[in-house]
Amino acid sequence: MRITRVLSAALLAVGLAAGPAVADSSPSPSASQDGKAPTQAGTSFRTAAEIDQGQQATAGASTGDYLYWSFPADAGQRPTVKATVKLPESHSGQTWQLDVYDGLRRRQSCQYGAQSRTAAQGTASVELACVLRTVRAWSEPWANDPLPGTYYIRLTVVNLGSADLGQPVSAEVRVDSEDIGGSAAVDGSLAKPLVPGIAVKSAADDSGSDSSKSAVLSAIEPDDGWSSGWWTDRWVWTAIGGVLAALAGIGGYALTRGTGRPSRVPPGA
Repeated sequence: MRITRVLSAALLAVGLAAGPAVADSSPSPSASQDGKAPTQAGTSFRTAAEIDQGQQATAGASTGDYLYWSFPADAGQRPTVKATVKLPESHSGQTWQLDVYDGLRRRQSCQYGAQSRTAAQGTASVELACVLRTVRAWSEPWANDPLPGTYYIRLTVVNLGSADLGQPVSAEVRVDSEDIGGSAAVDGSLAKPLVPGIAVKSAADDSGSDSSKSAVLSAIEPDDGWSSGWWTDRWVWTAIGGVLAALAGIGGYALTRGTGRPSRVPPGA
């Protein structure tokens, strides 16, 4: 309960910090209503282009720009972020880097994958990848574990000569997830997923206000909605284990109890 209150307070702080700035912020280049992937990227966390898992987003930019996308990730998922940058025909050596941040804008480490790569002079493209750790339904306040909510992708070049600054590039980004299941389940869950503005929305819903729609800065969520955190396939395996244990106990008793009174014992004994 204490961890839920702590993380809920953090969510409220994020939501209140973002709430007043909703009106004066530029609209996010999010995916269109027909489900098509966005063809441009945001330039900050606030304007990150929203993509769903399985979509391939594209964007044109200039070398030196910061490109941002956001996507939802739920408990039990292990997201894999891949990016391809197509470089101009003539360029010097440059290093591109892919960073992923969670809903609290904490940079998440990659389990494996080429998160940073150097493109030699004349290289046509560079490919980057980041396989995140499995998203947990619950975590200690001091831990940096990935938690359910919105995740941000930032793609940029980290070392750039002045001659290459402003040259046109194009980028492709795709996010896929592997469902890990009950092996990654933990006891407990967050009060709300780490989505920007969700604390303001929850407060508006409790008060009956209609202003909650404009308070949520991110409208993306998993196709089947956010999981509650209490149900996993671990319950199934626990039930199967209990049945097998009961059968083993019955079998052991049947083997050790024998067939009754031994025949070699006299009746009057």
